[in-house]
Amino acid sequence: MPGEVEHRPAERSPAERHPAERGRAGSVRWRTTIGAVVVVGLALLIGGVALVAVMRSTLLEQVADAAQARAESVDAGQPRPRPSADDDGFVQVVDADGTVVAATANVAGAAAVDVRPGGTARVDVAGEDMLVVAVRAGDRTVVAGQSADVAEATAVVTRLLGIGLPVLLAVVAVTTWWTAGRALAPVEAVRAEVDAISAAELHRRVPAGRGDDEIARLARTMNRMLDRLEEAQTRQREFVSDASHELRSPVASIRQHAEVALAHPDRTTVPDLAGTVLAEDMRVQRLVEDLLVLARADERRLRLAAHPVDLDDLVLEEASRLRAAGGVEVDTTGVAATRVTGDAAALRRVLRNLGDNAARHAAGVVTLSVAERDGVAVLAVEDDGPGIAPADRERVLRRFVRLDEARDRDAGGAGLGLAIVDELVRAHGGDVSVEAAAGGGARIVVRLPGRSPDG
Repeated sequence: MPGEVEHRPAERSPAERHPAERGRAGSVRWRTTIGAVVVVGLALLIGGVALVAVMRSTLLEQVADAAQARAESVDAGQPRPRPSADDDGFVQVVDADGTVVAATANVAGAAAVDVRPGGTARVDVAGEDMLVVAVRAGDRTVVAGQSADVAEATAVVTRLLGIGLPVLLAVVAVTTWWTAGRALAPVEAVRAEVDAISAAELHRRVPAGRGDDEIARLARTMNRMLDRLEEAQTRQREFVSDASHELRSPVASIRQHAEVALAHPDRTTVPDLAGTVLAEDMRVQRLVEDLLVLARADERRLRLAAHPVDLDDLVLEEASRLRAAGGVEVDTTGVAATRVTGDAAALRRVLRNLGDNAARHAAGVVTLSVAERDGVAVLAVEDDGPGIAPADRERVLRRFVRLDEARDRDAGGAGLGLAIVDELVRAHGGDVSVEAAAGGGARIVVRLPGRSPDG
Protein backbone atom coordinates (compact mmCIF):
# COMPACT_ATOMS: atom_id res chain seq x y z
CA MET A 1 0.00 0.00 0.00
CA PRO A 2 1.21 3.57 -0.68
CA GLY A 3 2.76 5.21 2.32
CA GLU A 4 3.40 1.92 4.08
CA VAL A 5 6.90 0.80 4.89
CA GLU A 6 7.82 -2.70 3.87
CA HIS A 7 9.28 -4.59 6.80
CA ARG A 8 11.82 -7.23 5.86
CA PRO A 9 13.38 -9.68 8.26
CA ALA A 10 16.87 -8.74 9.32
CA GLU A 11 19.65 -10.59 7.59
CA ARG A 12 21.00 -13.26 9.90
CA SER A 13 24.63 -14.09 10.25
CA PRO A 14 25.94 -17.35 8.77
CA ALA A 15 26.23 -18.87 12.25
CA GLU A 16 22.59 -17.94 12.97
CA ARG A 17 21.42 -19.33 9.64
CA HIS A 18 23.19 -22.62 10.26
CA PRO A 19 23.14 -23.38 13.99
CA ALA A 20 23.75 -27.06 13.29
CA GLU A 21 27.03 -26.25 11.59
CA ARG A 22 27.99 -24.03 14.53
CA GLY A 23 27.22 -26.91 16.89
CA ARG A 24 29.30 -29.30 14.85
CA ALA A 25 32.25 -26.90 14.91
CA GLY A 26 31.94 -26.72 18.72
CA SER A 27 31.60 -30.46 19.09
CA VAL A 28 34.95 -30.97 17.37
CA ARG A 29 36.54 -28.79 20.01
CA TRP A 30 34.73 -30.62 22.79
CA ARG A 31 35.53 -34.05 21.39
CA THR A 32 39.19 -33.13 21.00
CA THR A 33 39.38 -31.84 24.58
CA ILE A 34 37.53 -34.80 26.07
CA GLY A 35 39.58 -37.27 24.05
CA ALA A 36 42.84 -35.67 25.18
CA VAL A 37 41.73 -35.65 28.83
CA VAL A 38 40.60 -39.29 28.71
CA VAL A 39 43.80 -40.51 27.04
CA VAL A 40 46.09 -38.49 29.30
CA GLY A 41 44.02 -39.43 32.34
CA LEU A 42 44.26 -43.15 31.60
CA ALA A 43 47.98 -42.85 30.93
CA LEU A 44 48.54 -40.98 34.20
CA LEU A 45 46.37 -43.44 36.16
CA ILE A 46 48.25 -46.43 34.81
CA GLY A 47 51.55 -44.65 35.41
CA GLY A 48 50.53 -43.72 38.97
CA VAL A 49 49.53 -47.26 39.84
CA ALA A 50 52.76 -48.56 38.35
CA LEU A 51 54.73 -45.96 40.28
CA VAL A 52 53.18 -46.94 43.60
CA ALA A 53 53.71 -50.63 42.87
CA VAL A 54 57.35 -50.15 41.91
CA MET A 55 57.92 -47.91 44.92
CA ARG A 56 56.43 -50.50 47.27
CA SER A 57 58.55 -53.26 45.71
CA THR A 58 61.68 -51.12 45.98
CA LEU A 59 61.02 -50.27 49.62
CA LEU A 60 60.50 -53.94 50.50
CA GLU A 61 63.77 -54.79 48.75
CA GLN A 62 65.49 -52.14 50.83
CA VAL A 63 63.93 -53.61 53.99
CA ALA A 64 65.18 -57.07 53.05
CA ASP A 65 68.66 -55.69 52.37
CA ALA A 66 68.67 -53.96 55.78
CA ALA A 67 67.60 -57.17 57.55
CA GLN A 68 70.26 -59.11 55.64
CA ALA A 69 72.94 -56.61 56.66
CA ARG A 70 71.82 -56.75 60.28
CA ALA A 71 71.91 -60.53 60.34
CA GLU A 72 75.39 -60.62 58.81
CA SER A 73 76.65 -58.08 61.35
CA VAL A 74 75.94 -60.39 64.33
CA ASP A 75 78.90 -62.45 65.58
CA ALA A 76 77.05 -65.67 66.21
CA GLY A 77 80.25 -67.63 67.04
CA GLN A 78 80.57 -66.11 70.54
CA PRO A 79 79.26 -68.19 73.45
CA ARG A 80 76.91 -65.38 74.42
CA PRO A 81 76.34 -63.13 71.38
CA ARG A 82 74.76 -59.78 72.07
CA PRO A 83 72.83 -58.53 69.05
CA SER A 84 72.02 -54.84 68.98
CA ALA A 85 68.40 -53.78 68.88
CA ASP A 86 66.38 -50.84 67.57
CA ASP A 87 62.73 -49.91 67.26
CA ASP A 88 62.39 -51.12 63.65
CA GLY A 89 63.71 -54.66 63.93
CA PHE A 90 64.87 -57.62 65.98
CA VAL A 91 67.54 -60.31 65.95
CA GLN A 92 67.52 -63.95 67.15
CA VAL A 93 70.45 -66.35 67.30
CA VAL A 94 69.17 -69.93 67.06
CA ASP A 95 71.25 -73.09 67.60
CA ALA A 96 70.89 -76.33 65.71
CA ASP A 97 68.19 -77.58 68.09
CA GLY A 98 66.00 -74.56 67.37
CA THR A 99 66.72 -72.97 70.78
CA VAL A 100 67.07 -69.21 70.91
CA VAL A 101 70.58 -68.59 72.23
CA ALA A 102 70.38 -64.80 72.16
CA ALA A 103 67.84 -62.20 71.11
CA THR A 104 67.17 -58.52 71.19
CA ALA A 105 65.08 -57.15 74.04
CA ASN A 106 61.97 -56.65 71.96
CA VAL A 107 61.70 -60.43 71.28
CA ALA A 108 63.21 -61.69 74.52
CA GLY A 109 61.53 -64.92 75.58
CA ALA A 110 59.79 -65.37 72.25
CA ALA A 111 60.02 -68.62 70.33
CA ALA A 112 62.39 -68.84 67.42
CA VAL A 113 60.98 -67.54 64.12
CA ASP A 114 60.56 -70.44 61.72
CA VAL A 115 62.51 -69.45 58.60
CA ARG A 116 65.13 -71.43 56.70
CA PRO A 117 68.65 -70.05 56.21
CA GLY A 118 68.85 -68.04 53.01
CA GLY A 119 65.10 -67.51 52.93
CA THR A 120 62.75 -64.68 53.84
CA ALA A 121 59.36 -64.54 55.51
CA ARG A 122 56.72 -62.04 56.61
CA VAL A 123 55.78 -62.48 60.29
CA ASP A 124 53.92 -60.54 62.94
CA VAL A 125 56.14 -59.63 65.82
CA ALA A 126 54.56 -57.87 68.80
CA GLY A 127 51.74 -56.66 66.55
CA GLU A 128 54.07 -55.31 63.86
CA ASP A 129 54.58 -56.64 60.35
CA MET A 130 58.20 -57.74 59.95
CA LEU A 131 60.24 -58.96 57.01
CA VAL A 132 62.53 -61.72 58.33
CA VAL A 133 65.85 -62.97 56.85
CA ALA A 134 67.81 -66.01 58.10
CA VAL A 135 71.61 -66.33 57.68
CA ARG A 136 73.70 -69.44 58.51
CA ALA A 137 76.59 -68.72 60.91
CA GLY A 138 78.45 -71.98 61.61
CA ASP A 139 76.11 -74.35 63.45
CA ARG A 140 73.83 -71.50 64.38
CA THR A 141 71.31 -69.40 62.44
CA VAL A 142 70.92 -65.65 62.77
CA VAL A 143 67.38 -64.49 62.19
CA ALA A 144 67.00 -60.73 61.63
CA GLY A 145 63.74 -58.90 61.11
CA GLN A 146 63.00 -55.41 59.85
CA SER A 147 59.74 -53.50 59.87
CA ALA A 148 57.94 -54.02 56.56
CA ASP A 149 55.47 -51.21 57.09
CA VAL A 150 55.81 -49.17 53.86
CA ALA A 151 52.19 -48.07 53.79
CA GLU A 152 52.97 -44.63 55.17
CA ALA A 153 55.49 -43.89 52.44
CA THR A 154 53.23 -45.17 49.67
CA ALA A 155 50.29 -43.30 51.18
CA VAL A 156 52.19 -40.01 50.86
CA VAL A 157 52.94 -40.67 47.21
CA THR A 158 49.33 -41.76 46.62
CA ARG A 159 48.03 -38.53 48.17
CA LEU A 160 50.39 -36.46 46.07
CA LEU A 161 49.24 -38.29 42.94
CA GLY A 162 45.62 -37.83 43.94
CA ILE A 163 46.16 -34.08 44.13
CA GLY A 164 48.56 -33.69 41.19
CA LEU A 165 46.75 -35.82 38.59
CA PRO A 166 43.48 -33.81 38.61
CA VAL A 167 45.46 -30.58 38.44
CA LEU A 168 47.49 -31.93 35.53
CA LEU A 169 44.31 -33.09 33.76
CA ALA A 170 42.82 -29.64 34.23
CA VAL A 171 45.92 -28.12 32.63
CA VAL A 172 45.65 -30.61 29.75
CA ALA A 173 41.96 -29.80 29.28
CA VAL A 174 42.52 -26.03 29.23
CA THR A 175 45.53 -26.32 26.95
CA THR A 176 43.73 -28.65 24.53
CA TRP A 177 40.62 -26.44 24.52
CA TRP A 178 42.69 -23.35 23.73
CA THR A 179 44.86 -25.10 21.14
CA ALA A 180 41.87 -26.69 19.40
CA GLY A 181 40.13 -23.33 19.34
CA ARG A 182 43.16 -21.67 17.75
CA ALA A 183 43.44 -24.52 15.23
CA LEU A 184 39.74 -24.42 14.32
CA ALA A 185 39.51 -20.63 14.09
CA PRO A 186 40.73 -20.61 10.45
CA VAL A 187 38.27 -23.40 9.63
CA GLU A 188 35.41 -21.34 11.03
CA ALA A 189 36.63 -18.30 9.07
CA VAL A 190 36.74 -20.38 5.88
CA ARG A 191 33.28 -21.82 6.60
CA ALA A 192 31.77 -18.40 7.24
CA GLU A 193 33.28 -16.97 4.06
CA VAL A 194 32.16 -19.92 1.93
CA ASP A 195 28.68 -19.66 3.42
CA ALA A 196 28.54 -16.02 2.35
CA ILE A 197 29.61 -16.72 -1.24
CA SER A 198 26.75 -16.81 -3.72
CA ALA A 199 26.50 -17.08 -7.49
CA ALA A 200 26.67 -13.29 -7.67
CA GLU A 201 29.80 -13.10 -5.48
CA LEU A 202 32.11 -15.73 -6.88
CA HIS A 203 34.91 -13.15 -6.83
CA ARG A 204 35.22 -13.58 -3.06
CA ARG A 205 37.93 -15.86 -1.68
CA VAL A 206 38.46 -17.59 1.63
CA PRO A 207 41.34 -16.50 3.91
CA ALA A 208 44.24 -18.82 3.13
CA GLY A 209 46.80 -17.61 5.67
CA ARG A 210 50.54 -17.70 5.21
CA GLY A 211 51.34 -21.13 6.61
CA ASP A 212 51.63 -24.47 4.87
CA ASP A 213 49.58 -26.65 7.18
CA GLU A 214 46.55 -28.73 6.21
CA ILE A 215 44.08 -25.89 6.79
CA ALA A 216 46.08 -23.44 4.68
CA ARG A 217 46.35 -25.98 1.87
CA LEU A 218 42.61 -26.65 2.13
CA ALA A 219 41.90 -22.91 1.88
CA ARG A 220 44.15 -22.55 -1.16
CA THR A 221 42.46 -25.57 -2.77
CA MET A 222 39.04 -24.01 -2.17
CA ASN A 223 40.26 -20.73 -3.68
CA ARG A 224 41.44 -22.59 -6.77
CA MET A 225 38.03 -24.25 -6.95
CA LEU A 226 36.38 -20.82 -6.69
CA ASP A 227 38.67 -19.59 -9.46
CA ARG A 228 37.47 -22.42 -11.67
CA LEU A 229 33.83 -21.77 -10.78
CA GLU A 230 34.19 -18.06 -11.48
CA GLU A 231 35.91 -18.79 -14.79
CA ALA A 232 33.19 -21.30 -15.71
CA GLN A 233 30.48 -18.80 -14.80
CA THR A 234 32.18 -16.09 -16.83
CA ARG A 235 32.49 -18.41 -19.81
CA GLN A 236 28.86 -19.45 -19.43
CA ARG A 237 27.67 -15.84 -19.35
CA GLU A 238 29.78 -14.98 -22.39
CA PHE A 239 28.51 -18.11 -24.11
CA VAL A 240 24.87 -17.22 -23.45
CA SER A 241 25.43 -13.60 -24.42
CA ASP A 242 27.19 -14.49 -27.67
CA ALA A 243 24.66 -17.19 -28.51
CA SER A 244 21.78 -14.79 -27.91
CA HIS A 245 23.49 -12.22 -30.12
CA GLU A 246 24.01 -14.72 -32.90
CA LEU A 247 20.44 -16.00 -32.74
CA ARG A 248 19.03 -12.49 -32.73
CA SER A 249 20.34 -11.79 -36.24
CA PRO A 250 18.49 -14.54 -38.19
CA VAL A 251 15.35 -14.10 -36.08
CA ALA A 252 15.38 -10.36 -36.81
CA SER A 253 15.96 -11.07 -40.50
CA ILE A 254 12.99 -13.44 -40.66
CA ARG A 255 10.81 -10.93 -38.82
CA GLN A 256 11.89 -8.09 -41.08
CA HIS A 257 11.09 -9.97 -44.27
CA ALA A 258 7.78 -11.17 -42.86
CA GLU A 259 6.77 -7.61 -41.85
CA VAL A 260 7.68 -6.29 -45.30
CA ALA A 261 5.68 -9.07 -46.96
CA LEU A 262 2.66 -8.26 -44.79
CA ALA A 263 2.89 -4.51 -45.25
CA HIS A 264 3.77 -4.59 -48.97
CA PRO A 265 2.56 -7.85 -50.53
CA ASP A 266 3.35 -6.50 -54.00
CA ARG A 267 7.09 -6.14 -53.25
CA THR A 268 7.81 -9.84 -52.62
CA THR A 269 6.59 -13.26 -53.62
CA VAL A 270 5.93 -16.37 -51.61
CA PRO A 271 8.93 -18.23 -53.10
CA ASP A 272 11.25 -15.30 -52.28
CA LEU A 273 9.96 -15.10 -48.71
CA ALA A 274 10.15 -18.87 -48.30
CA GLY A 275 13.71 -18.90 -49.61
CA THR A 276 14.76 -16.19 -47.18
CA VAL A 277 13.07 -17.91 -44.22
CA LEU A 278 14.57 -21.28 -45.18
CA ALA A 279 18.09 -19.81 -45.43
CA GLU A 280 17.81 -18.11 -42.05
CA ASP A 281 16.27 -21.23 -40.55
CA MET A 282 19.19 -23.33 -41.79
CA ARG A 283 21.53 -20.78 -40.25
CA VAL A 284 19.71 -21.06 -36.92
CA GLN A 285 19.79 -24.86 -37.16
CA ARG A 286 23.56 -24.91 -37.75
CA LEU A 287 24.10 -22.49 -34.89
CA VAL A 288 21.96 -24.54 -32.50
CA GLU A 289 23.75 -27.74 -33.48
CA ASP A 290 27.11 -26.06 -32.88
CA LEU A 291 25.96 -24.77 -29.51
CA LEU A 292 24.78 -28.25 -28.50
CA VAL A 293 28.17 -29.73 -29.40
CA LEU A 294 29.97 -27.10 -27.33
CA ALA A 295 27.55 -27.53 -24.42
CA ARG A 296 28.16 -31.30 -24.40
CA ALA A 297 31.90 -30.65 -24.53
CA ASP A 298 31.65 -28.34 -21.51
CA GLU A 299 29.74 -30.99 -19.60
CA ARG A 300 32.16 -33.75 -20.67
CA ARG A 301 29.27 -35.50 -22.39
CA LEU A 302 30.71 -35.84 -25.89
CA ARG A 303 30.14 -39.49 -26.71
CA LEU A 304 32.48 -40.49 -29.49
CA ALA A 305 32.75 -43.90 -31.07
CA ALA A 306 36.11 -45.64 -31.24
CA HIS A 307 36.32 -47.48 -34.55
CA PRO A 308 39.05 -47.72 -37.20
CA VAL A 309 38.61 -44.79 -39.60
CA ASP A 310 40.43 -44.24 -42.91
CA LEU A 311 41.20 -40.55 -42.48
CA ASP A 312 42.45 -40.21 -46.07
CA ASP A 313 39.01 -41.30 -47.38
CA LEU A 314 37.32 -38.61 -45.27
CA VAL A 315 39.76 -36.00 -46.59
CA LEU A 316 39.03 -36.97 -50.18
CA GLU A 317 35.28 -36.80 -49.48
CA GLU A 318 35.69 -33.26 -48.16
CA ALA A 319 37.78 -32.33 -51.19
CA SER A 320 34.99 -33.56 -53.50
CA ARG A 321 32.44 -31.48 -51.57
CA LEU A 322 34.56 -28.33 -51.85
CA ARG A 323 35.07 -28.90 -55.58
CA ALA A 324 31.34 -29.36 -56.06
CA ALA A 325 30.64 -26.10 -54.19
CA GLY A 326 32.99 -24.28 -56.56
CA GLY A 327 34.86 -21.05 -56.01
CA VAL A 328 38.23 -22.57 -55.08
CA GLU A 329 40.72 -25.05 -56.44
CA VAL A 330 41.38 -28.01 -54.13
CA ASP A 331 44.83 -29.63 -54.00
CA THR A 332 44.96 -33.18 -52.56
CA THR A 333 48.40 -34.29 -53.75
CA GLY A 334 49.58 -34.55 -50.14
CA VAL A 335 46.94 -37.10 -49.09
CA ALA A 336 48.45 -40.44 -48.02
CA ALA A 337 46.84 -43.53 -46.59
CA THR A 338 46.24 -42.86 -42.88
CA ARG A 339 44.12 -44.74 -40.38
CA VAL A 340 43.08 -43.59 -36.91
CA THR A 341 40.74 -44.82 -34.18
CA GLY A 342 37.86 -42.47 -33.63
CA ASP A 343 34.36 -41.31 -34.53
CA ALA A 344 33.87 -40.99 -38.28
CA ALA A 345 30.97 -38.52 -37.99
CA ALA A 346 32.91 -36.25 -35.65
CA LEU A 347 35.98 -36.35 -37.88
CA ARG A 348 33.81 -35.50 -40.91
CA ARG A 349 32.58 -32.45 -39.00
CA VAL A 350 36.16 -31.47 -38.21
CA LEU A 351 37.06 -31.68 -41.91
CA ARG A 352 33.90 -29.81 -42.99
CA ASN A 353 34.55 -26.93 -40.58
CA LEU A 354 38.20 -26.72 -41.62
CA GLY A 355 37.26 -26.92 -45.31
CA ASP A 356 34.58 -24.22 -45.04
CA ASN A 357 36.93 -21.96 -43.09
CA ALA A 358 39.71 -22.38 -45.67
CA ALA A 359 37.37 -21.88 -48.64
CA ARG A 360 35.92 -18.74 -47.03
CA HIS A 361 39.33 -17.07 -46.74
CA ALA A 362 41.19 -18.56 -49.71
CA ALA A 363 42.10 -16.42 -52.69
CA GLY A 364 41.76 -19.38 -55.02
CA VAL A 365 43.45 -22.55 -53.69
CA VAL A 366 42.76 -24.82 -50.71
CA THR A 367 45.28 -27.56 -49.92
CA LEU A 368 44.38 -30.70 -48.01
CA SER A 369 47.00 -33.17 -46.82
CA VAL A 370 47.19 -36.07 -44.38
CA ALA A 371 49.96 -38.50 -43.47
CA GLU A 372 51.15 -40.61 -40.56
CA ARG A 373 54.41 -39.59 -38.87
CA ASP A 374 55.88 -41.52 -35.95
CA GLY A 375 52.51 -43.02 -35.02
CA VAL A 376 50.68 -39.68 -35.21
CA ALA A 377 48.20 -38.79 -37.93
CA VAL A 378 48.92 -35.25 -39.16
CA LEU A 379 46.09 -33.50 -41.04
CA ALA A 380 46.74 -30.07 -42.55
CA VAL A 381 44.30 -27.67 -44.23
CA GLU A 382 45.73 -24.47 -45.68
CA ASP A 383 44.62 -21.64 -47.92
CA ASP A 384 46.29 -18.88 -49.90
CA GLY A 385 44.33 -16.12 -48.21
CA PRO A 386 45.48 -13.25 -45.98
CA GLY A 387 46.55 -15.61 -43.19
CA ILE A 388 46.28 -15.20 -39.42
CA ALA A 389 48.54 -12.95 -37.39
CA PRO A 390 50.71 -14.76 -34.79
CA ALA A 391 48.97 -12.89 -31.96
CA ASP A 392 45.59 -14.27 -33.08
CA ARG A 393 46.53 -17.90 -33.71
CA GLU A 394 45.46 -19.10 -30.26
CA ARG A 395 42.51 -16.74 -29.95
CA VAL A 396 40.99 -17.92 -33.22
CA LEU A 397 40.26 -21.31 -31.63
CA ARG A 398 38.02 -19.70 -29.03
CA ARG A 399 34.26 -19.45 -29.33
CA PHE A 400 32.55 -16.61 -31.19
CA VAL A 401 35.88 -15.16 -32.28
CA ARG A 402 36.02 -13.46 -35.68
CA LEU A 403 39.23 -11.79 -36.68
CA ASP A 404 37.33 -9.43 -38.97
CA GLU A 405 34.41 -8.22 -36.87
CA ALA A 406 33.23 -5.82 -39.58
CA ARG A 407 32.62 -8.45 -42.22
CA ASP A 408 29.18 -9.80 -43.04
CA ARG A 409 28.00 -12.44 -40.58
CA ASP A 410 26.52 -14.54 -43.36
CA ALA A 411 29.92 -14.78 -44.98
CA GLY A 412 31.93 -14.94 -41.79
CA GLY A 413 29.85 -17.44 -39.81
CA ALA A 414 29.24 -17.38 -36.07
CA GLY A 415 32.84 -17.93 -35.03
CA LEU A 416 32.20 -21.45 -33.73
CA GLY A 417 33.70 -23.60 -36.48
CA LEU A 418 37.28 -23.71 -35.24
CA ALA A 419 36.16 -23.89 -31.60
CA ILE A 420 34.20 -27.05 -32.44
CA VAL A 421 37.21 -28.43 -34.29
CA ASP A 422 39.35 -27.87 -31.20
CA GLU A 423 36.81 -29.56 -28.90
CA LEU A 424 36.32 -32.60 -31.15
CA VAL A 425 40.04 -33.07 -31.74
CA ARG A 426 40.83 -32.83 -28.03
CA ALA A 427 38.05 -35.36 -27.38
CA HIS A 428 39.98 -37.73 -29.68
CA GLY A 429 43.15 -37.12 -27.68
CA GLY A 430 44.73 -34.83 -30.27
CA ASP A 431 45.53 -31.15 -30.61
CA VAL A 432 45.07 -28.28 -33.08
CA SER A 433 47.62 -25.63 -34.00
CA VAL A 434 47.46 -22.64 -36.32
CA GLU A 435 50.50 -21.88 -38.45
CA ALA A 436 51.46 -19.83 -41.46
CA ALA A 437 51.16 -21.49 -44.87
CA ALA A 438 54.05 -21.51 -47.32
CA GLY A 439 52.19 -19.07 -49.57
CA GLY A 440 51.38 -16.67 -46.74
CA GLY A 441 47.90 -17.94 -45.94
CA ALA A 442 46.67 -19.85 -42.89
CA ARG A 443 47.63 -23.46 -42.20
CA ILE A 444 45.65 -25.36 -39.56
CA VAL A 445 47.27 -28.60 -38.42
CA VAL A 446 45.40 -31.36 -36.59
CA ARG A 447 47.38 -34.13 -34.87
CA LEU A 448 45.57 -37.30 -33.87
CA PRO A 449 46.88 -40.48 -32.25
CA GLY A 450 47.43 -43.15 -34.87
CA ARG A 451 45.53 -46.41 -34.80
CA SER A 452 46.81 -48.76 -32.13
CA PRO A 453 48.50 -51.95 -33.41
CA ASP A 454 45.79 -54.16 -31.90
CA GLY A 455 43.02 -51.97 -33.34
